[in-house]
Amino acid sequence: FEGAQGTMLDIDHGTYPFVTSSNSTIGGALTGTGLPPRALGEINGIFKAYCTRVGNGPFPSELLGEQGDALRDAGGEYGATTGRARRCGWFDMIAARYAVDINGLTGVIITKLDVLDDLPAIQVATAYDLDGEQITTYPVLSEVIPRCRPIYREFPGWEKQTTACRRLVDLPAGARKYLEFLEKELGTLIVGVSVGRDREQMIWTETGVTT
Repeated sequence: FEGAQGTMLDIDHGTYPFVTSSNSTIGGALTGTGLPPRALGEINGIFKAYCTRVGNGPFPSELLGEQGDALRDAGGEYGATTGRARRCGWFDMIAARYAVDINGLTGVIITKLDVLDDLPAIQVATAYDLDGEQITTYPVLSEVIPRCRPIYREFPGWEKQTTACRRLVDLPAGARKYLEFLEKELGTLIVGVSVGRDREQMIWTETGVTT
């Protein structure tokens, strides 16, 4: 099965009231089809190499101004039908780990790694500052999230093109280090990485990205 929309839009587990009308987490696959939980095997989550959000709702790692505009243009982050601009920001590890846990992911696929190719520096939100307290788990109450300020870890950009890479060893060292960090912090294997729009622009791995 292939799901639609994202974990944070789930009516039960998302950032209510900024959610959709159904379950977009793994539970929706079961209630929508009638299959029992034991029928599921591998559960792979899809994450962009950065974060996006459409419409209103909390987005702690959002990039505003020229930085956000540049990332949006590089990633072509506009609605396919409406042309509506998506909000863009750095990878949010706190929200991503929440998605891993709530869906019971057995693997992760990172998409649009190539969008970061030209950036001199890349950041990942590794914690939030909530009213002076550092937290690393996603808040249960949605109304608390707007008060969260991201705490970043910075990585040097690789500033080389990845679109022709088809194996992990072909990737620039900086890109591999970025992926290795994501895999370690997510706590589950990265089983695929996309480096372009075309179907063949994929790197597949059964053993993760960490060497």
